[in-house]
Amino acid sequence: MANQWKKLKQPSSSSISPSCLFLSLLSLTSLFLAFSLFNTSSRSTLSKSKLSYSKSCNFTHGRWIYDQSIKSPRYDDSCKEIYKGWSCIGSKKSNALDIVKWRWKPYQCDLPQFDPLLFLHRFKNTNIGFVGDSLNRNMFVSLFCTLKRVSGEVKKWRPAGSDRGFTFLKYNLTISYHRTNLLARYGRWSANANGGVLESLGYKEGYRVDVDVPEGTWAEAPSFHDILIFNTGHWWWAPSKFDPVKSPMLFFEKGNPVVPPVSTESGLDMVLKHMISYVEKRMRPSTTVFMRTQSPRHFEGGDWDQGGSCQRSQPLSPQEVEELFSLKNNGTNVEVRLVNQHLYKAFEGTRFHKLDISHMSEFRADAHPSTAGGKKHDDCMHWCLPGLTDTWNDLFVAYLSNIKDRT
Repeated sequence: MANQWKKLKQPSSSSISPSCLFLSLLSLTSLFLAFSLFNTSSRSTLSKSKLSYSKSCNFTHGRWIYDQSIKSPRYDDSCKEIYKGWSCIGSKKSNALDIVKWRWKPYQCDLPQFDPLLFLHRFKNTNIGFVGDSLNRNMFVSLFCTLKRVSGEVKKWRPAGSDRGFTFLKYNLTISYHRTNLLARYGRWSANANGGVLESLGYKEGYRVDVDVPEGTWAEAPSFHDILIFNTGHWWWAPSKFDPVKSPMLFFEKGNPVVPPVSTESGLDMVLKHMISYVEKRMRPSTTVFMRTQSPRHFEGGDWDQGGSCQRSQPLSPQEVEELFSLKNNGTNVEVRLVNQHLYKAFEGTRFHKLDISHMSEFRADAHPSTAGGKKHDDCMHWCLPGLTDTWNDLFVAYLSNIKDRT
C-alpha cells in the first residue's frame, strides 16, 4: 500500500491512465473503509463487554434458569487438564450436558458468560494465581479450558511452589494453581519422650499447624501474581484427616504451642488473621486479591463415608436449599455457612475482595460428579467440568472488570 501511495503522489503521465488512477483510489478507499469498520466493530465489542457488567447489582442473589438456547458447553472433555473424576461428559453422567444449560440470572441485572478472547486481550502480561484446595483447582481448570479453546499456543510453566501452571504465549498471560489445604504450614506431630507442654496435657499425636507460617507452596505467590484467588475451609472440618481425638489439630504460634489448646474454629481465625497480614505486606499496590467463599457439598442421606449421595438431576428449590444448609438444622452440609461466618468476619475491612459463590452454588445439587466420579463413594463435593465453576469464572471476570474499570 505504501508503494501505491507513493506512485499516486508522484504520477507519471506516461504510465498511469485515468482509469488506473480511479481503480487505485477505489481500492484504497475500500481498504480504508474495511479497516475502519473492523476497528469500530472491535471497539464496539469491547465497549459492550464492559458495559454489560452492572457496577451496582448484587450478582450473587438470583435464580437458575434452564436455557434451551445453550446448545453446547464452552469446552469439552478433550481438555486434558480436566481431572478424570470431574469429566462428567467423558464418564457419561446422565445429566452431564444438561448441567451447563442452567444459567444464573441475578434478580436485578444479568451475569453474561465472559468472552475468553477479550479476557486474553485485556489481561495481557498478567499473572493469575489460584491458591487453595482442590475446589480452587476445579475453578482453575475451568478457566484454563475456556481460554485454551480460543488460544492454543500454551506452554506449561509453573511459578515457584505451584502445583501446575500455563502461559498463553501470544498474550504472555500465566495462570497457575498453588495447592494448600489449610493455608498455614502443617505436618504430623508426635509426643516427645522428654515431655513438653502438650505432652503434660496428655497429647500423644496429632497435626502441628503453625498459624503464622504460610505453606511453602504459595509463600512467594503474593509477590509474583497480579491477581490472586484464595480459598480454604474444606480441610478444617475433615475428621477423616484430622480426627479430633486420634489426630487433632495442635496450633503453634511463633514456634510455641498455643496453650491452652484452642478449637478448630479458633485456629481457623488465627490462620486467617496471619494469612491476611502476610499477603497484604507482600503484594504489590496494583495487585488484586480475592477470597472465594466456601463451596457447598450436597450429601443427602448421610455424609460421604455414611452412604451419602447426590442423585439430583436439576437444581434445588429455595426451600430445599434452606433445609439442606440451614445452621439451625446442623446437617451434614452445614460446613459451607459455618466457614463463611469466619471468612466474612476475617476479611471485612481488608484489601481482599469477596468472591461470593456460595449461595448460587447451594442450589446446584445436580452438578457434582456423584457416582460418575469413579470413587467408592459419591463425589458430592467437587463439580463436573464443564459445569458450575464456569459460572464462578463468569462472576470472577465480572468483579475483576468492575475493579479494573474503577482504577
